[in-house]
Amino acid sequence: MTRRRTIDDVLADARAQLHRLDPTEAWDALEAGALLVDIRPAAQRAAEGELPQAVVIERNVLEWRLDPASAHRIPAATGYDVQVIVLCSEGYTSSLAAAALADLGLHRATDVVGGFHAWAAAGLPVTGGDRGALVGSGAHSHRS
Repeated sequence: MTRRRTIDDVLADARAQLHRLDPTEAWDALEAGALLVDIRPAAQRAAEGELPQAVVIERNVLEWRLDPASAHRIPAATGYDVQVIVLCSEGYTSSLAAAALADLGLHRATDVVGGFHAWAAAGLPVTGGDRGALVGSGAHSHRS
């Protein structure tokens, strides 16, 4: 009988194909021309805060917006060499999303270790939101 894969197995496989960035590395890449994509839902962005440098693309349309071959791509999806850095709340869903982009051929796709929470804790630019909401929220609280 074949062992069933768990979400932890899927996540580990996704992360094995990525060169994940800590928030400072992501900031440096952004300054060098990378595309930072925030996939958090609107309610989460409103509660936690926004990244003024990020393009907001919610998870359910991510592949269509960033696939250079898609008729529904955003203008920044100019080719398969674009470095796309995906960010979610805590760095779980972003790993799965970045791996999906890599599967489309966006070979430089990656994500931010620790997600928005780590970005904010590193003192990188954030606007709005309730910083107090980040304190004590707990790892994996929303798995996004």
